[in-house]
Amino acid sequence: MMYFKKIISVLVLALAIVSCEPDKIKEDPKKIIVEPEKPAIPVLEYSVVATFPHDQTAFTQGFLIHDDKLFESTGSPDNMPQLKSVIGIVDWKTGKLNVKTELDKKSYPFGEGIVILKGKIYQITYKEQTGFIYDEKTFKKIGQFNYANKEGWGLTTDGTNIIMSDGTNNLTFCDLDMKPVKVISVNENGYAVDALNELEYIKGFVYANIYTTGYVVKIDPKTGNVVAKINFTPMEYNMHNLHPNTLEMNGIAFDSIADKIYVTGKLWTNIYQVNFPH
Repeated sequence: MMYFKKIISVLVLALAIVSCEPDKIKEDPKKIIVEPEKPAIPVLEYSVVATFPHDQTAFTQGFLIHDDKLFESTGSPDNMPQLKSVIGIVDWKTGKLNVKTELDKKSYPFGEGIVILKGKIYQITYKEQTGFIYDEKTFKKIGQFNYANKEGWGLTTDGTNIIMSDGTNNLTFCDLDMKPVKVISVNENGYAVDALNELEYIKGFVYANIYTTGYVVKIDPKTGNVVAKINFTPMEYNMHNLHPNTLEMNGIAFDSIADKIYVTGKLWTNIYQVNFPH
């Protein structure tokens, strides 16, 4: 009898253990799941190759190289009534802007970015949701367009589409009639990168100045991911120390023929040719 009692006890104990097994695979509500740390976005080192003069009255909004000429567009803030919204060609020797066209300040008080594509210059305005098209050679106004973006900031092109920033973390890709083709949201490790400003397209990537900072981010246009960034803050600080009236960096231009990159800022006295991995 004692033998059978032992067997029964063992069976009861086994059943108890088995009945407890499911509890072992239940998740502990107090358990903290730690996400793997995302890799840091690489910061590209840069060097200054050469320095050129820049018109200190130029409130830079657009900056690009085309046919071996440096084109610049400017804005005119309310607190700087002496400034004008113009498009022109920079004289490399003096830095002065040879003005080719000017916006009517009463109707369009603040001009923004420019881009050249298929023989045409496109220009956008800050808050009027309006843009203009000029003949590349004569600068004669040949068209006008509207866009749904609340604001207009920077422009560049991938050779097919015109890419526009609007102060958010979005980049809008447009056709030659400035009709939206697609919109990508720019993020760095999953976090939105706002205040995308002046733009440049370099070898398959979009580079964007970040408003009020000395940073330029390198964006993969297929995903919207920031894949690298350049910290030009020391250059910005140095410029401000030399000339306290200067404002933030805003301007990156790529000479695709000579493979040269130039940067400047609002009211800066210098244009810098810089080199970084690209």
